[in-house]
Amino acid sequence: MPARLPDHEAHVEHDGVKIGYRIYGNGAPTFLLLPTWTIVHTRFWKMQVPYLARHHRVVTFDAPGNGESERSTDPSHYEPEFLAGAALDVLDTTGTERAILVSLSKGSVTSLYLAAAHPERVLAQAFIGPTLPLTPPPPERADIPRTFHLELDDPQGWHKYNAHHWRHHYDDFAEFFFGQCFPEPHSTKQREDAVGWAMETTPEVLLADAAADFPRRTTVQQWCATVDHPVLVVQGTDDRISPLSRGEALAAATGGDLVKLENAGHIPPARDPVKINHLLRELAATVQPPARVETTWTRGRTRQRRVLMISSPIGLGHAGRDLATMAALRRHHPDAEIEWLAQSPVTRMLADAGETVHPASAELVSESGHIESESGEHDLHCFQAWRRMDEILLANFHVFHDLVTSRDYDLVVADEAWDVDYFLHENPELKRFAYAWTTDFVGWLPMPEGGAREAMLTADYNAEMIGHIERRPRLRDLAMFVGNPDDIVPDRFGPDLPLIRDWTEAHYRFPGYVTGFDPAAPAERERLRADLGYRPDELVCVVTVGGSGVGGHLLRRVMDAFPAARRKVPSLRMIVVAGPRIDPGSLPAREGLEVHGYVSGLWRHLAACDLAVVQGGLTTCMELVANRTPFIYVPLRRHFEQQFHVHHRLGRYGGGVRVDFADADPDHLAALIAGTIGRPTAPRPVEAGGAERAAAMLAELL
Repeated sequence: MPARLPDHEAHVEHDGVKIGYRIYGNGAPTFLLLPTWTIVHTRFWKMQVPYLARHHRVVTFDAPGNGESERSTDPSHYEPEFLAGAALDVLDTTGTERAILVSLSKGSVTSLYLAAAHPERVLAQAFIGPTLPLTPPPPERADIPRTFHLELDDPQGWHKYNAHHWRHHYDDFAEFFFGQCFPEPHSTKQREDAVGWAMETTPEVLLADAAADFPRRTTVQQWCATVDHPVLVVQGTDDRISPLSRGEALAAATGGDLVKLENAGHIPPARDPVKINHLLRELAATVQPPARVETTWTRGRTRQRRVLMISSPIGLGHAGRDLATMAALRRHHPDAEIEWLAQSPVTRMLADAGETVHPASAELVSESGHIESESGEHDLHCFQAWRRMDEILLANFHVFHDLVTSRDYDLVVADEAWDVDYFLHENPELKRFAYAWTTDFVGWLPMPEGGAREAMLTADYNAEMIGHIERRPRLRDLAMFVGNPDDIVPDRFGPDLPLIRDWTEAHYRFPGYVTGFDPAAPAERERLRADLGYRPDELVCVVTVGGSGVGGHLLRRVMDAFPAARRKVPSLRMIVVAGPRIDPGSLPAREGLEVHGYVSGLWRHLAACDLAVVQGGLTTCMELVANRTPFIYVPLRRHFEQQFHVHHRLGRYGGGVRVDFADADPDHLAALIAGTIGRPTAPRPVEAGGAERAAAMLAELL
């Protein structure tokens, strides 16, 4: 799911060629993000658009040959004059008088030509990894003009930059080329994206582009001499497509600023997006200073302690334990001001609890919405869904960073806020507060059906996380595992990587499980049943699938099982809780079946009922274990956390009856419900006091 949809998108026709363009945001000044080589389209700016569009107006367009533009095979449509003309038509059509031009690689040619021919339309220019003939190509590519049209046997390396190889082995060339573009370790997602975009065009388009006239060095130098506006050149020192010398030469020729990114490759907008985005906003400030602001500074001696709590929106379990922990933290520091950066459905629970949700939360992109868009019939490939959430995670990190830059916090607590943890480790200079990380699982695990590739990808992500902690062991002032060492799966992070439990014990503290409530004693349970309107002569089954909105298929399966289950258990009362993201009206009606939407204090129903049927989410399952409530759990297919991490923990506690969705037909579910409801259980006790122990650890940081 894109992190930001365009406010307007359409086509403009330039010299008979259809050009697709998009507009985002409305703040001044306007950024024109130019296309690069036609092997990719302007989705490669996906990590810039959401952040810039929150503050500025952003216009993008696809060059001929890819994206929403026409697949032309006319070489003249790939020459600087044509592409600059297309850019002018887009500026005119979108009502843009002047813009900041941002280019990557070959897009620098279009940018420089446009600025030289029409300086009145340009406010400033940013060049990233400019591909301009100001210095010779790298030695390994010097032979390409001679070999490009030769039919080579089994070409290797840069000899794959070859017309015959493109025609017959285009996918192999794309894999090689983007491997060169991203030499940085752990760039599997960026390469995968780029290769996917390359498959949206054809070798014939690239051959037409290759046949277009490319400007000579003297021509480019003449263009540079005309520049009289701010210029920023950003160059990776490990750029294997356009060497550092080119960026240095362009900065010198235009009088621009040069920012070298140490050990970065050719496409830092994808690999180092936080740095690039901040540089672009700084460039915008040089041509249009931000509006005047008035701030107040409070002396540290009299400043109230301020905490920012970030609770994962994927499900509601995080919010329950975070509310309990923050309540305990207030007992340690009654003067602490606690604010929440949160999104739906967590904000629903926070409102019920009377907590303060910071207004910046409204800027967050819905992670739950993305998860729902990735789900199928009780199926969520959790790891791949998380990988495809990269632009959303970055957009939300920028919301967080804007907030902590504008407001002082003594402590930031991130409960599985993956965006904050990842991008702080990638940009450690941005940390200006005590930082605590908390999670209830450690280690991405591959699903067997994903084969060798998924095993490689999960190991690579785990290795990147391990590297973050090894390089910056003090960035996390505290890391808490919600549970105990025995709750950790016995697996390895991957080949040649540590055992997950050994590594976690060395890098985390363990407050025990945080339930958010005290388990109900038998007498309390009877009072609770009476308060909830449960009759003594009925057996109550509560069916719930959490707050993410993924569980609609399971709800329908259980509802279909209700008539048969009631025939087996005449006293059965079934209460279906759709949660905050599933419309109860979308569920089928069944006589005698109760359907509710969001239920505040759902844990009370789970403590009082005679049986629960749930997904495999950890929090709900552990609430049931703590209250010794019989339950049936159906983990989402391909959801590694529910399939492995949660299943391991429930096995340790001896709680719940697992059934796979493939086996959960209505007849089988009815038999399970009849055979499980009301039967006493004897799981391992869940220790109390986890929230207090977690709060004590956090209190040390204040």
